Amino acid sequence: MVADSDRVPMTAAGQLALREELKRLKAVERPRNVLEIEEARGHGDITENAEFHAAKERQAFIEGRIAEIENKLSRAEVVDVSQLSGGKVVFGATVKLLDVDTDEQVVYTIVGEDEADLAQRKISCRSPIARALIGRTSGDEVTVRTPKGERTMEILAVEFV
Repeated sequence: MVADSDRVPMTAAGQLALREELKRLKAVERPRNVLEIEEARGHGDITENAEFHAAKERQAFIEGRIAEIENKLSRAEVVDVSQLSGGKVVFGATVKLLDVDTDEQVVYTIVGEDEADLAQRKISCRSPIARALIGRTSGDEVTVRTPKGERTMEILAVEFV
C-alpha cells in the first residue's frame, strides 16, 4: 500500500504524457542506444572511445528515466479535474490572481510536477505559489516568496476547467 505522502498527484493528461514518454523510451530510444553502443564498440579500443562513453552515458540516462517514470506511475494519484468544483484552491484548479503591488493579473493552473510548464501557465503543486494558494478561496490574499522577492497576490477566481 502506498502512503498518502508517497502518492504523486497528476492529471489524466499528465499520466498519459508519462505513459507515452515511457513507451517512446522503451520502444525507440533504448533500441537506438543499443545500436549506438554496438557501433561504437566496433570502432576498437573502448577505453579511449568518446562515442562509446557518450552512448553509455545516454544508456544510463534512458534507464534512469524509465525507472523514474515507472516509479511515478506506480504511485500516481490521477485527479479528474472535470469532477472538481467549489471555491477552494486545490490540485487541478485554475486560479486567477491579482498581483497587489503591480496590478498585474495572471492565471495559473495547478498541476503535477511533470506537467508544470510556466509558458502555458501551469505550475507544479509543489511550487511556492501553489503551496501558498492551496486551501485558500476567492478574495483571500497570500504572500509568496518568489525568486523575484515577496509578492502579495489576491485570489480573484477559482475555476475547474
